[in-house]
Amino acid sequence: MSVLKVSAAGSLSLGLLQFTPTLMKAETQRFVEQEISDIVMPEMQGNEGRFQYTITDIKIIALDLTNVDLGFIPTVGLLFDVQNSSITLSFHRRILYWFFYDTGLINASAEGVNIHTALTLIRDLDGRLKIGNISCDAKINRMRAQFSGTLSKVYDFLASLNQKLCPVLDHAALVHVNSMLDTVPVRSEVDDYIGIDYSLLSDPQVSQRSLDMDFRGMFFSLANENEHLPNVAVEPVIREYDRMVYLALSEYFFDSGMFAYYKAGIFTMDIANERMPRDLEVLLRTTYLGAIVMMNAALVDAPIALYLTVTSPPKTSIRTSGATVSVTANVRVMLLPAGREPIQLSSMTMENKFNAKVSMKGKRLAVHADLRRFKIFSNQSALESLALIPLQAPLKTMLQMSVVPLINNWTKRGVRIPLADGMDFIEEVVEYHNGFIVIGANLHFSKGLREMIQGNTTRASDL
Repeated sequence: MSVLKVSAAGSLSLGLLQFTPTLMKAETQRFVEQEISDIVMPEMQGNEGRFQYTITDIKIIALDLTNVDLGFIPTVGLLFDVQNSSITLSFHRRILYWFFYDTGLINASAEGVNIHTALTLIRDLDGRLKIGNISCDAKINRMRAQFSGTLSKVYDFLASLNQKLCPVLDHAALVHVNSMLDTVPVRSEVDDYIGIDYSLLSDPQVSQRSLDMDFRGMFFSLANENEHLPNVAVEPVIREYDRMVYLALSEYFFDSGMFAYYKAGIFTMDIANERMPRDLEVLLRTTYLGAIVMMNAALVDAPIALYLTVTSPPKTSIRTSGATVSVTANVRVMLLPAGREPIQLSSMTMENKFNAKVSMKGKRLAVHADLRRFKIFSNQSALESLALIPLQAPLKTMLQMSVVPLINNWTKRGVRIPLADGMDFIEEVVEYHNGFIVIGANLHFSKGLREMIQGNTTRASDL
């Protein structure tokens, strides 16, 4: 399982998420300012007694959202609150009063602007985070225009701006922000063999201090997407709040990936010809010379190969000291006579333990492996196991020089963590606990929310 946690001081985990609203507040404020600035008010005409008026080209030219807060509402979602702020407008007016005609450009301001918005966060049918509902209350305490006289009552219509704020914010959240959340991958291919499922298991849980999201965090084989590894791992627990976001990864996250690769049948390797180290081939030939001669002396110079096959899904162990991966494989020593089928000289079991160092860069989670422990023994007899002792060191060296680099070249590409385009992790710190890993990070916006939404709209129109 995976946990992603967002908190008032912050934590994210694959399955549980926490984040601090500090940076989000600045980005949300900028987004709201952009949305309000785009409010379009229609031309207004009317009369009041002897008054006849026309108001056109109404534009918002400045916003001063001075007192803004973004926080959590327990059991609900997010709160965006604006208090005692102001909006400056300009418009053209044409007024006829008896024989007096008035025309020109006027600046006006809405003062004491208060907006209280609550966003309910849900899991949709596809397992994505979405804004399910929004409640909004907007009030403007007073309007001021830069003129005086009896004609000022005509401009009371500006109070209708009060009725424009909430519909704009409703549309921004339910349409624009939700379209951005659609870009977050929920179930996607990792490579040609496996995919990953990041779907939410339930609606987000919100407390006064954190937003917790429980993700599935499970890999699957593309050849059989319904075959899953049972989850018996320890459930991650996040107690840190220093970073904006914390990502907790249980042993199951890694085990499900290796299970999927195992089922995809890629944990096999042949060490032969130019891939076979010369000194190892000489040692193998010396070790099995007697068996070759007894079989057929003419095969003494035939090439020797090693066929490696992992016999069970690798297993992860995470402790406070670090993470390790245990791998058991079958190693067959093969003779490759020209024009004939390969001949098996011996079969042995190889037990390996790798140190696994987890890192995060941007939106990608990567693992670097180092061989920590190595052991081989015969599948036939204890006596043959003794005879294999001279092979221990060269086989270990072969793994370190040939196999481990291939593994790291594969894993360094990493797996994408579910963040929207335009958001990345920075200042990452990895902590190891018994049964799970916690990665603390801060968020970096390479794009503003408006840019992220517009980018998503552009991609959708190109499809």
